[in-house]
Amino acid sequence: MSPQNMDDLDVIMQQWKHVGLETDADAIKVVGRILRIAKTIEQQLAELHRTFDLKPGEFDVLATLKRENKCYLTPSELYQSMLLTSGAMTSRLDRLEQKMLIQRKHCQQDRRKVLVSLTSSGKKLINTAYPAHFVLLEKLLSSIENKDKALLANLLKSTLASIDSSTIDTL
Repeated sequence: MSPQNMDDLDVIMQQWKHVGLETDADAIKVVGRILRIAKTIEQQLAELHRTFDLKPGEFDVLATLKRENKCYLTPSELYQSMLLTSGAMTSRLDRLEQKMLIQRKHCQQDRRKVLVSLTSSGKKLINTAYPAHFVLLEKLLSSIENKDKALLANLLKSTLASIDSSTIDTL
C-alpha cells in the first residue's frame, strides 16, 4: 500500500505488526473505522442540534414522537423505541418539558400511566430540525454512490445482527 493511500488505522496496524501482533488486521481496521465514523457523525449531529438549542438525545425524543405519528406515547414506549434506560428518558423528558417542547399528562383511564406528546412549539421545532438532520446525513455520505450505500447498509445490518446474536449467546 502506498503511503498516500494509508490512513491512521493502516499506520497503527503496521506498528502492531512491527511489534509482533498476529491477528486479523482487517477486523481491527473495520471496527476502528466504524468507531471513527460514528464519533464524527455524532459530533456533527450534536453541532447541528445545538443550533436548534437541543442537547444530544433531545432531538431523538422529538423525532421519535414525530415519526411514531401518534397523539401520545408513554415514556416506556419512548425509551424502548430508542433503546434507553427509563432514567435516561426521564431526564430527557424533564429538559424537553422545561423547554415547553413536550407535555406529559396522566391518562384519564389509568392515572398511573403518563402520556407524552409534542407541544405546538415542539412540533414546529422538530419540523424544522429533522429536514436539516437528514440533509447533514446525506452530506456526510455524499461521496458514496447510492448502490454502495445500499451495499454498506446491508453489510452493516448483517454485521450488527451477528454481533447482537453473539452478544446474547455469551451472556
